Amino acid sequence: MKTLENFRLIREDFPLLDRKFNEEEKLIYLDHAATTQKPKQVLKKINDYYLNYNANVHRGAHQLSAKATEKFENARLSIKNYIKANSTKEIIFTRNATEAINIAARSWGEKNLKENDEILLSIMEHHSNIVPWQLVAERNKCKVKFTKITNDGTLDIEDFKNKLNKKTKIVSLVHISNTLGCCNPIKKIAQLSKKNGSLVLVDACQSLAHTEVDVKDLNIDFLAGSGHKLCGPTGIGFLWAKEEILNKMPPLFGGGEMIQDVFEEKSTWADLPHKFEAGTPAIAEAIGLSEALNYISILGLNNIQKYEKKLTEYLFEQLHSIKDLNIIGPNPYQDSNRASLASFFIKNIHSNDIAEILDSKGICIRSGNHCCQPLHKYLNINSTARVSMNFTTTKEDIDIFIEKLEETINFLRINS
Repeated sequence: MKTLENFRLIREDFPLLDRKFNEEEKLIYLDHAATTQKPKQVLKKINDYYLNYNANVHRGAHQLSAKATEKFENARLSIKNYIKANSTKEIIFTRNATEAINIAARSWGEKNLKENDEILLSIMEHHSNIVPWQLVAERNKCKVKFTKITNDGTLDIEDFKNKLNKKTKIVSLVHISNTLGCCNPIKKIAQLSKKNGSLVLVDACQSLAHTEVDVKDLNIDFLAGSGHKLCGPTGIGFLWAKEEILNKMPPLFGGGEMIQDVFEEKSTWADLPHKFEAGTPAIAEAIGLSEALNYISILGLNNIQKYEKKLTEYLFEQLHSIKDLNIIGPNPYQDSNRASLASFFIKNIHSNDIAEILDSKGICIRSGNHCCQPLHKYLNINSTARVSMNFTTTKEDIDIFIEKLEETINFLRINS
């Protein structure tokens, strides 16, 4: 059985990670927060669908359609079990987490938000959890407010309490920041929000692959997830919401599959979850995501979290040894649940230059604002470089990255 103690066996499932960049250097992939690599088991499941039972789901009476439907709906069940939801009716397949948040913002928000109502976000939010609410606020003449962060790069809970009021109809926050790495106290936030009468949406893109998420225990109302950050395919995500909320929401997209009856004058909607799933879904991608969740579950999220915590501590120790390097967000000793990533900047050196030179050495990191422009403006930083890891990362990867990073910084200082 493959375990986190035997990384050679695990990395064999990810052929791309053992690619050679050139004859001398191996490829080091440290951009898992943007998208994870896919194990062979996931690729095999996708290929198996197209080779052996490629058919549309739900509509066909033949055996290929029946098998495709079974596998597709089993994927919904996998997600339901993974986040400990009450029912598969609560799992809506989407193209990605961005679409999931847009469905919540449009279908719930446009119907329920009134003039002068407030939507409470945080300054650390990804653009996908800002722009949909701005669009709704403009249409419905309500307001978007932002909670600040502390000097340590964590959510300012006192500022949150001060901004939460009877006008706040929904709180929409990231679970783990893709830039600061901090893990927000969602359970406490939900408790405060519910006492205030506000609904809670959680962007769980950065948390679902690294820590256990229980939607019932968190006592939230919506959750958005993304397949490609879970070792699954691109083009598949999901929205979870409480069944009673979904029942009251109108569909966002119209067309086939989401209807019960269509007349010349009007149409009626299918039962949950199909009311929100117009057209042919991403069948192979859903099947692939199901296998990815199975793969992660076999390794064990608690085991993954423990392993990544040690890696993150080691990464921070190495980065702190580099002169004038500044990391934003809490260190792993302040926040034991922080993400296995570090966003950093060096004065007078642009992060894009760092990333570009490292890429020439076979090391993949990210640079820029990481779809968090308001956060970077709040911190008065133009951009950051981000290194992000997961359970496939090794200390050897970090050592090579640090060595090449120091070479890159010295080169840029000399040539600046």
